[in-house]
Amino acid sequence: MLYFSGLHTAFYMRLTIVQTDLVWETPTDNRLRFERILVPLSGQTDLVVLPEMFTTGFSMNADALAEAPDGPTVHWLQEQAARLNAAVVGSFICRDAGHFYNRLATALPDGTLRHYDKRHLFGLGKEDQTYTAGQQRLIFEWKGWRICPLICYDLRFPVWSRQPVDTPPYDLLLYVANWPARRAHHWRTLLPARAVENQCYVAAVNIVGTDGNGLEYQGDSGIWDFGGQALCLLTHQKGLFTAELSQEALRQYRQQLPFLQDADRFFLEA
Repeated sequence: MLYFSGLHTAFYMRLTIVQTDLVWETPTDNRLRFERILVPLSGQTDLVVLPEMFTTGFSMNADALAEAPDGPTVHWLQEQAARLNAAVVGSFICRDAGHFYNRLATALPDGTLRHYDKRHLFGLGKEDQTYTAGQQRLIFEWKGWRICPLICYDLRFPVWSRQPVDTPPYDLLLYVANWPARRAHHWRTLLPARAVENQCYVAAVNIVGTDGNGLEYQGDSGIWDFGGQALCLLTHQKGLFTAELSQEALRQYRQQLPFLQDADRFFLEA
């Protein structure tokens, strides 16, 4: 496990990203593998971020693999959050009210759940023919931090990640993904751009290895600060990385460069 020690302030976040390969379309095996990976983190982190569809890989076999909103993966996330005393985030295939969703679930240690359904469905991979797009963005609070979690293809659409103008800005932007190696340059370029334009920390988690469709993944999971500087970048290797993020450093940066106050006002139509 790698560890980055940043600035110590009254308000900091110990953030852990987990980069690994996945067992194709085998939820039980993947949950067991992640459970073993997370064991050393008990009491050592505040937020754990897992990949997109971390129990199955990026599968369109939703009819066979979908779980209920309160199914085994959600219960597992709640168990891990309680055991680690940390928030745990990851997406899975969900069936809700007769529709399939690529659903990101956030579990807090007290059992509280928050969820976000992926808005931008990857037409090239026929995700839009299987899943229903979400309509609501999620910004949740944890330990004094405002956090906005998004999923993979959302990264290509900067308006969806823009800071709100009528409520306080979020501090941390998360992306969980299965992003193929053939487009790794796009991934590495867009992530620091999102940090710069939104003046926030960005953490992104991808996978490594080969999936059931033969697509190769090289990872490039990482954490970027509010100026777009990489705190870590994990390429190819499996592992954990924990960074300590400073809310005070973020506040000072926004005061010195108050760009957010000049942002355009807009709204999105469904």
